[in-house]
Amino acid sequence: MKRMWCGLALWLAMTAVHAAGTAATQVQVQGPADKDIPAWTLQTLLPDGWTQDCCLYAKAIGVNLVLYKGEWTGDPERVMVLNIWTSKLSSLEAELQDDRHRYLNRDPGGKVDAFALDNHGLPCRGVLYQGTDHKDDVVVFCDPGLASGIRLSWSMTLAHDDPERGALLALFRGVAEQTTYAVTRSARDIGVKTRR
Repeated sequence: MKRMWCGLALWLAMTAVHAAGTAATQVQVQGPADKDIPAWTLQTLLPDGWTQDCCLYAKAIGVNLVLYKGEWTGDPERVMVLNIWTSKLSSLEAELQDDRHRYLNRDPGGKVDAFALDNHGLPCRGVLYQGTDHKDDVVVFCDPGLASGIRLSWSMTLAHDDPERGALLALFRGVAEQTTYAVTRSARDIGVKTRR
């Protein structure tokens, strides 16, 4: 479910960049270097007609990024949420099991199923929670690797009987599958001279 940023000071820079030759909009979220954690950039594609926000609504609800369609209502349904945190648990599987345990503690009658996805560049695991409140929560956890020092999750809540459930889950899967991680190299690292 929702994972809050734990400790690492985060500087977010989100930009909309049109991919060459396509109408797809790239969403970028960046974090600075901090002790043993290198500066990083996460990137994905924004679904057509959706809005990205890192610094107003996302900040207000304590997450790193939200993607939504239409007007912002404050209702968590149909909002894709990105959370990034300093990795503490030993593995991606441990993150998934911890989240599952907390979910079932809150809703012992809830159902838990795997949510299949295929991100070729980033190890990710998905889960679909079906609550006794007739709300479904889909969560994808990704691990950029031990050296990154971070983990991340995408999540979205839907009404179980949402008439657009299938299409929304497909869009969500696409965002998670297209998410990439890269170490952000400084100008000094790549030999670019800067003015003094």
